[in-house]
Amino acid sequence: MEVPGSSKKMIATQEEMVEAKVPLAYRDQCAHLLIPLNKCRQAELYLPWKCENERHSYEKCQYELLMERMLQMQKIKERASLNHSQSKGAAFPVIPKTANA
Repeated sequence: MEVPGSSKKMIATQEEMVEAKVPLAYRDQCAHLLIPLNKCRQAELYLPWKCENERHSYEKCQYELLMERMLQMQKIKERASLNHSQSKGAAFPVIPKTANA
């Protein structure tokens, strides 16, 4: 399944995420890495020095998604500023004039 606007595909299915009890906020393109990480954490009693490989791969995936979203936002801002500079006369003023001014 593809997510619009993202280069990464969803690997984990909804059924897998429900079965693994992944919270809704974490059901993104990195959920397929979170499921084994959580299983490892439970098996190792959440010891911080355990499951380092799983945690690293999950955090790297999250970082890549964040960088991708930031790049998309930068492109949107550039497009908006370009459109704003082209139609400067037709745009509404940021600070409206009062009735007395």
